[in-house]
Amino acid sequence: MTSVTGAAVRKAALLPFVFVMYAYATGGPFGLEDMVGTSGPGLALVYMLLLPFFWCIPVSLVAAELTTAMPVEGGFYRWVRAAFGDFWGFQAGWWNWSASFLLAAAYAVLATDYLSFYFPAIVGWKHHVVSVLIVAGIAWINVRGIQMVGVVSTVLSIFVLLVVAALCIIAAIKWQHNPFLPMVPPYVPPFQVFGVGLALGLWLYSGYEQVSSVAEEVENPQRNYPIALAIVVPLSVATYFLPTMFSLAALGDWQKWHTGYFSDAALLIGGRWLGFAMTIAALITNLSLLNATVLTSTRMPSTMAEDGYLPAAFSARHPRYGTPWIAIIVSSIICALLAQKTMVQLLTVYVWLRIGVTVLTVLSSWQLRATQPDLARPFRIPWGRAGMLYVIFAPLAMSVVALAGSDPFARKWGPVPLVLGPVVYFVLRTIRKENTSEKI
Repeated sequence: MTSVTGAAVRKAALLPFVFVMYAYATGGPFGLEDMVGTSGPGLALVYMLLLPFFWCIPVSLVAAELTTAMPVEGGFYRWVRAAFGDFWGFQAGWWNWSASFLLAAAYAVLATDYLSFYFPAIVGWKHHVVSVLIVAGIAWINVRGIQMVGVVSTVLSIFVLLVVAALCIIAAIKWQHNPFLPMVPPYVPPFQVFGVGLALGLWLYSGYEQVSSVAEEVENPQRNYPIALAIVVPLSVATYFLPTMFSLAALGDWQKWHTGYFSDAALLIGGRWLGFAMTIAALITNLSLLNATVLTSTRMPSTMAEDGYLPAAFSARHPRYGTPWIAIIVSSIICALLAQKTMVQLLTVYVWLRIGVTVLTVLSSWQLRATQPDLARPFRIPWGRAGMLYVIFAPLAMSVVALAGSDPFARKWGPVPLVLGPVVYFVLRTIRKENTSEKI
């Protein structure tokens, strides 16, 4: 018991927490390249500048208010549960946990893809094995606790930012083209121009509320969480927009942009050394994103188990590190199984789940204002009633636009895990009632 208690007080300070949040929500510009090729350079750059005002900024304001008011393990799951009751709280937790499998698997696949650039033999079953080994290594780091995750995220993120900054500087010197032209690609189906690009944009700017799930593992979360958001959100916008704009301005070859193209752009702009450094940075980014994803998502099943909605084993804490090690291992196993799919397949379904969780999160801020007006809120969403309307309706409007414009594959498979949430809830509730009756 002493060792667990001692581990529990080892919390992340502001700087490591900033990089944990940055690593989870951004990590680097890698993965956005398909947006340029499908939506066109102009629209892609517009997405990068405008989407934050409809997505991550309002969500961040909600997360800042609710984290300072309720800095508890489980974060948004507990907020939704307090606002709308057990059923919707379970949906928030279940959808988020399901989304984390897809997201973590996508990062493992991307990391292996970049490795295969230097080791072409990593194909087929070997590709999946390497992805599994990557997931296993990240799981071990997370079992060790948030301090280890914070240190790893800080070191990796600083390296990535330095490489991206070098690309921006060299590309700016070689500026030759208008990076906003053409605005959209000619002769491309509308759902591809607007739907695919918008879905990728929502993925890029998602995750800022997710780190609230580890609020109890952060020093002074009422102070540090809003500060971290104020640093990370503009840093994320710069990380996406600047290297994309400068690379397009230097090369003007938007038709060639595809997954992994930043390595090609770095090679053409700065030579072999920058191309190599960018590839390593891309690999590190995906490892860092996987690292932070496992950290934030595995606290969700642990918290839900403590509330009686998942088997009690998920709430078990490691005797030395105080982390929910069984939840980490089980989640990592599922991620490893999904890692045999492609990144596009995984992220297409992920966006539907992320929209579901985000909508419940922003609505809970409005509900808790009405039902618990006296709850202490060291940070409050600014601009009064107008601010509250903004943080609710901006993400709702963006969600409707994104789902309406999604591609056929997303419309077919995206709703499946959303529908499973209520089914699982009622099955588990029935089992729990039967167990309670037997004990009586």
